[in-house]
Amino acid sequence: MLPIEEAILRAGLSDRADFHGFEMAKRLEAIDNARRLTAHGTLYKALSRMEKTGWLESRWEDPQVAADAGRPLRRLYRVTGAGELALSRLDAERRRQNPGEQGFAIS
Repeated sequence: MLPIEEAILRAGLSDRADFHGFEMAKRLEAIDNARRLTAHGTLYKALSRMEKTGWLESRWEDPQVAADAGRPLRRLYRVTGAGELALSRLDAERRRQNPGEQGFAIS
């Protein structure tokens, strides 16, 4: 899993609400190297790749909502159960590889 994919999954699961690409870019600004991660379409490539992998699902928002707001349609994303599982497995692997970092004493 790439760092940007992990960041997207963590941010997407933080409130479990649908999100759009620009909103995710703003969320990622708080993360180290966010500018590098979201430069040159990297974010949208990651969103597309994650959807193909099954970690995200997407849908177009209601056209009337966009029209009422006077803006283009947004593609909305949501983390799937497979995305949540992938992140859980990554966390478990890290705990296995670095148990001392999780506060466990090793004798």
